[in-house]
Amino acid sequence: MNDINQKLMAILSEEHILRNEPLAKHTTFKIGGPAAYLVTPTNKEQVKQVIEICKECDVPFYVIGKGSNLLVGDQGYRGVIIQIYKNFNRIEINGNQITAEAGVMLARLAKEAAEYGLSGLEGESGIPGTLGGAVTMNAGAYGYEIKDHIISATVLRQDGEFQVLDKSELQLGYRNSIIQKEGFVAIEATFQLSPGKKEEILETMKELNQRRADKQPLEYPSAGSTFKRPEGYFAGKLIMDAGLAGYRVGDIMVSDKHCGFVVNVGNGTAAQVRQLIEDVQRIVYEKNQVRLEPEVRFLGDF
Repeated sequence: MNDINQKLMAILSEEHILRNEPLAKHTTFKIGGPAAYLVTPTNKEQVKQVIEICKECDVPFYVIGKGSNLLVGDQGYRGVIIQIYKNFNRIEINGNQITAEAGVMLARLAKEAAEYGLSGLEGESGIPGTLGGAVTMNAGAYGYEIKDHIISATVLRQDGEFQVLDKSELQLGYRNSIIQKEGFVAIEATFQLSPGKKEEILETMKELNQRRADKQPLEYPSAGSTFKRPEGYFAGKLIMDAGLAGYRVGDIMVSDKHCGFVVNVGNGTAAQVRQLIEDVQRIVYEKNQVRLEPEVRFLGDF
């Protein structure tokens, strides 16, 4: 690791390199052991350089944004976490188009669009993640999805080249994309929005966010919806019908407000989350013969 430390210091200033950094501080679950390194590049060239260094040194790496869809193991991650978030958040508006870097929070992007009277991102405003993650998994809520208005996205390919992919090339499906399938890194994205009245757009956002607050356990740390929606079913209803509302493993609980959420009600651990997820999968399958697939990503040593 000394070799990679020197190489990272050659391209990043000291404040952008954190060593043995607890990932519980960087995930919405508030769970996760330390990463050997957590780096915060400020532009796409630095992202590319960090990945090249990791490959040269044969050190694993993983790109995160706000850590809103991630469960990190209690033993942490023995590699480099590349956090594209606070320092990678430029927004540019040109007519009815808006382009943003991958580290922009969705709430900020939607509000910025609204300030310019641009409609189309209202449903993304309450999702607690960054644009990069949202494009990678085609995030959505309340009938809105990233694919509805995206024109293109710039990605960093596995071969180290940047490429602009149009909407069809992104292959955006339910919680999936070519970015996810090929292990690309989302760098920025451009959306075509519709002109509207700022006040009406903001009111729609307010209403959707109130619906979210009324129905979801936002008072507890979580990783959002824990399971993907099985075809023909709703994960939360299957879990509720299986009698699992309030089911607990230690300080990890199936929310009794919305059974699609697994929440950290105290000092929960990654091991407890994984155990609870496995229990829910088993019980739901026994009762309904439906296999629930986690939407949450698992990373590191458990």
